[in-house]
Amino acid sequence: MRGALPFAAFLVGAAVVGAQSSPDGIIVGHVTLVSRVRGTALPSNVYQPRAVGHHDGADAPEIRNVVVYLKGAVYPGVLPVAHREIRQERETFLPRVLAVTRGSTVDFPNGDPVFHNVFSLSGAKTFDLGRYPMGQTKSITVAKPGLVKVYCHIHSHMSASILVLDHPYFTIPELNGSFRLTHLPPGTYQIVGWHERVGERLATISVEPGSSTSVELSLPVQDEP
Repeated sequence: MRGALPFAAFLVGAAVVGAQSSPDGIIVGHVTLVSRVRGTALPSNVYQPRAVGHHDGADAPEIRNVVVYLKGAVYPGVLPVAHREIRQERETFLPRVLAVTRGSTVDFPNGDPVFHNVFSLSGAKTFDLGRYPMGQTKSITVAKPGLVKVYCHIHSHMSASILVLDHPYFTIPELNGSFRLTHLPPGTYQIVGWHERVGERLATISVEPGSSTSVELSLPVQDEP
């Protein structure tokens, strides 16, 4: 990305702030976007852009397009799965960023009075749901971890990202940037702040048994000139 800031300030600090009754650990923290991010996704050469009609899709605050997770963590039990949705409204995918566990199902309901055609060419999941009208829903199940970039064949400005993980130790920060990861096995991990425009930013953190670790994360994102 042109003009990106360095990553030196990503991990501001970490400290054990209190004991818990559980042998598992907790991470509580805060994410700051250190410079403004525009509310449009990166351009893609998946297919040639086409002229489209007016659309007035409202973007979520950029902090809601961040995913915080533990990189390479191993879940000891049967991986829980979810049933989530990415809506198509006003020629926009809502939410634009979704995080799920491997094996989860994602619905794509069409709430627009036009046809949509949701597809992806991603290595983690390749699919084409075909054209379908308002009021219909089509679904996918994500069978392996990775990043699934989603587009619409009909409206080239539409894009979304599905981050598929092999464990449930992830979250999307609240509007004020706060986040909380719970039921963590003790150990040393890389904690990741991920944003669709800059990818992963990593730092090392230790999770102590029965303790809560505090961390401040800063994602160095910069506007295009």
